[in-house]
Amino acid sequence: MITVTGPRFVLISALGFALMSALVKEAGHLGIPLLQIIFVRAVISVALSLADIHRAGVHPLGHRRVLLLGRGLSGFLALTCVFYALLHLSMTQATILQYLHPVFTALLAFVFLAERPTAATMACIALSLLGLLCMTMPYWESGASETASLWPIMAGLGGALGSGIAYTLVRKLVASEHPSVIVLYFPLVCMPGTLLLGGTNFVWPTATGWWVLLGVGCFTQIGQLALTKAMQLDAASRVTSLSYVQIIFAAVLGLLVFGEIPTRATLAGGGLILAGAIVSVWMQPRLVPAS
Repeated sequence: MITVTGPRFVLISALGFALMSALVKEAGHLGIPLLQIIFVRAVISVALSLADIHRAGVHPLGHRRVLLLGRGLSGFLALTCVFYALLHLSMTQATILQYLHPVFTALLAFVFLAERPTAATMACIALSLLGLLCMTMPYWESGASETASLWPIMAGLGGALGSGIAYTLVRKLVASEHPSVIVLYFPLVCMPGTLLLGGTNFVWPTATGWWVLLGVGCFTQIGQLALTKAMQLDAASRVTSLSYVQIIFAAVLGLLVFGEIPTRATLAGGGLILAGAIVSVWMQPRLVPAS
């Protein structure tokens, strides 16, 4: 019998999120509005989460409900930004931008927790920002006619910020909450939020559209549960480093499914951001045991 370890859960999570991204992009091509994609994904997530919660015999509302609600709100904002970026950028670009979240996590920890960043963290931030500059430089140089293309970039950064907040909260919650309870609060915020903001623009999908939306919900659920489980079984730094394989999955799917060939600016920026992640994880100062 194969034991599913933390790293294996991370790989499952990365593949699940990459497949979700491809299906979100396909849903956009089918003319399904952004908020409707999020709403249907949330409905599916509620059903799957409640089924798992019932099986586990835990309370669906959990214990630390204020933190759980905060995780739901930050996740909703992040998901909206990430999906917007996916609909307007290549899968590789949108995924790379999402993986700037360690930069925001470090900045939030410094501002709110007074945690002094290490030299490795500062190097990670510098390389990541340089990578972001490489990715956005073509848009700035192309003139005013292309400035609208910067909005998806800004959305991607907003998704990274929301993800940084959500990951920080998840790390605090995994010690006391069931993974499906943590995941449940996400759609509980998404459902009313999407109905209030864009319910009047919803359309009736085709049969293909329904299958695509079903896939978005199922693969997102797999990605979230696997990531939460990985955080329970392994160190946060290792989970973060291994999760960057999602960029590779996204690039392969973008090429095979949508014919997207990454530009030199995207490859250079992505390489710098990945280098920053490697520096952050593998060059952190090691703790010396007390003698």
